[in-house]
Amino acid sequence: MSSPQIVWLRRDLRLTDQPAFHAAAACGPVVPVYVLDDERTNDRALGGASRWWLHGSLESLDASLGRHRSKLILRRGDAVKELCRLADELGTDQVHAIRHYEPWWRKAEEALADKLDLHLYDGNYLLPPGTVKAGSGEPYKIYTPFARALARELPGRDPLDEPSFSNPESWPASDTLADWELEPSKPDWAGGMRDFWKRGEKAAHERLDDFLDRIADYEKDRNNPSTDGSSRLSPHLHWGEISPTQVWKAVGSRRGKGAESFRGEIIWRDYAQNVIYQFPDYPEKNYRDRFDEFSWRNPNRGHVIESELEAWQRGRTGYPIVDAGMRQLWAIGWMHNRVRMIAASFLIKHLLIDWRHGERWFWDTLVDADYANNGVNWQWNSGTGVDSNMFPRIMAPLTQSPKFHAEDYIREWVPELAGLSDEDIHDPPAEKRGDYPEKIIAHKEARQRALAAYRDMKD
Repeated sequence: MSSPQIVWLRRDLRLTDQPAFHAAAACGPVVPVYVLDDERTNDRALGGASRWWLHGSLESLDASLGRHRSKLILRRGDAVKELCRLADELGTDQVHAIRHYEPWWRKAEEALADKLDLHLYDGNYLLPPGTVKAGSGEPYKIYTPFARALARELPGRDPLDEPSFSNPESWPASDTLADWELEPSKPDWAGGMRDFWKRGEKAAHERLDDFLDRIADYEKDRNNPSTDGSSRLSPHLHWGEISPTQVWKAVGSRRGKGAESFRGEIIWRDYAQNVIYQFPDYPEKNYRDRFDEFSWRNPNRGHVIESELEAWQRGRTGYPIVDAGMRQLWAIGWMHNRVRMIAASFLIKHLLIDWRHGERWFWDTLVDADYANNGVNWQWNSGTGVDSNMFPRIMAPLTQSPKFHAEDYIREWVPELAGLSDEDIHDPPAEKRGDYPEKIIAHKEARQRALAAYRDMKD
């Protein structure tokens, strides 16, 4: 019998269109392994919402492997050390994996390649980050030319079918998923997420099928949180339960503004990885370094600022559209994209709190918390990024809310305002607020303060 082939899994938790599984299956018995590594990730260990999603995704993948009389091996610790131990137990040096671009995984891949025969494949993005290049030969930094260049290379390859594979003569030891305690119990705060989401590869394809039935209305409905025409595929794509190639091919040749806008969102996901490929610490550092001198209000240096950050986190700012989004995030681990922009802008420009505090909160509370997407989106909002909104463009929540018809969205997530009229609910009069808080700061005052801080930085 050929030597066992280890398939090292991370954010690629599927059997279809999974090139590492395909390659391993062609070489010998397959041993799939997931290593829960909180050591190499350091302060980028998975947040609470991500850990909840991971539990369900691993459970689903293990059930799918059961159709092949296979199973998922679970280990915990430094990924390189654990994979080397596993290889020694199996008497092999063969490891197959889909390439990842977060800086800790790039370092782990380099270290593992020095110890074992590591075969890396591309499969998490439409095209490998860094391969779409400008005329200068350098990767693009700006989204629009990147998107045009990448689109010229598509539709690209066809998705791979689920492979058939053989199993080893004996299975190595494995943790149990329950051992890891990824799902909360004391207290159990995940009830809203369980009610809203189904995890796993089958659920991802069901979500895609549902979205394709309404993709024609995507351009019209995607910015309206009450209708919510978004695909809600982001956590499935993040965890690799479905590949972007599968999604792109499923959209196929559909025409119209809805399909075109959605294709742009899939390309944006590739763009974000293209950015961290070039700037690995992008979610940690301002790209425009003059913002290092910006007079952010630091929550670590004052009780008032700390309480304002907490009010934003808990959805108690006094701005209904912001609070609805933050409460939705807390309840289901996800937030409507238009509202994400409004809530992020509020933290950065109304409260003048450094974008990195928001990025870290999203990292812990989003089920789709992606190192690249999260960092790129926060730097876009803050005006600090390589391709970003200008800082003086300050979103007005009280204008955005009626513009995008957020009435029913607010009623759902800020129930103490549910009885207000469509006219009042975006900015409730003082006499109709009841227990709902007053505005943490007036919009005009916040705007003037933000612009003054920006001028001071420039001067």
